[in-house]
Amino acid sequence: MLPLDPLADVGRRAWVACPNCDDRQGCDPCAEGRSCSTHWRYLLSNTGSLLHLQCPSCTHIWTHETRFGATRSRWERVISGLRPR
Repeated sequence: MLPLDPLADVGRRAWVACPNCDDRQGCDPCAEGRSCSTHWRYLLSNTGSLLHLQCPSCTHIWTHETRFGATRSRWERVISGLRPR
């Protein structure tokens, strides 16, 4: 289990499902797509619509593409590594 990232700050949060653990299962607010006081993720940083997150439950770190707002060049879009489209 990884330690929390030094950039992890409870003041910067996001409500995105963790791809590593299923801690939101059985939570009514999460199932309805609402913000939950328990199942949030640390928002470590972002580059436009690309979020860098860490789960406080399992400490997994991942990148999530929201496809909302600012976009990046085709070399900066991350799906599974840097690849041209």
